[in-house]
Amino acid sequence: MAGALKPEFLIADEQELRSLFPATHDLAAKKSLPRLDRHAIDFIARSPFLCIGTQAADGRADVSPRGDPRGFVKVLDDRTLLIPDRPGNNRLDTQSNILANPSVGLIFMVPGFDDTLRINGRAVITHDPDLLALLAVKDRLPLTAIAVHVEEVFLHCAKAFRRSKLWDPESRQDRSEMPSLVKIILDQIDAAPEDPEEMKTLDEGLEESYRKSMY
Repeated sequence: MAGALKPEFLIADEQELRSLFPATHDLAAKKSLPRLDRHAIDFIARSPFLCIGTQAADGRADVSPRGDPRGFVKVLDDRTLLIPDRPGNNRLDTQSNILANPSVGLIFMVPGFDDTLRINGRAVITHDPDLLALLAVKDRLPLTAIAVHVEEVFLHCAKAFRRSKLWDPESRQDRSEMPSLVKIILDQIDAAPEDPEEMKTLDEGLEESYRKSMY
């Protein structure tokens, strides 16, 4: 069958994996820091977006986006970050995973920057009103925040972003070439209405919910 994985080519251990690649560059091996330096703090202050990776107790992995005005993640000290948890779909995947397994991985992005900041550490969830007050946007507070104890910090090179041309305006795609988010989800659960006007009303309802719940 085309696309089937052939067992003889599956990598079984790290030694076999590393045998396929050149040795790690000396600078790449040394760049990892145990705490935030001034450059990492400046990067975080510029970033309006991050992805947080977590893992459930059974090993199930999850990655979730987080976004707000630039500098939305607060640096409490050189080993502690505070990430607001804004209104979402209330699945609480990230928070539930943190309660089961506090290890997290973060990737910070800055529009126009091809390099990214990666942070690994251990997280807890807090609803301390004094800390939540630091995260207010337009006088609205998050219900909870994720506090991350930093264990590893390093900047990641630009290759992935340059290959993908993520920030290049000419690489932008027309969102209308795919169905709306609501239509896709309803298709996936076999509940999409046949009436285009009804579908339009549902799409407009999502946009209205964005306007009401963002802040």
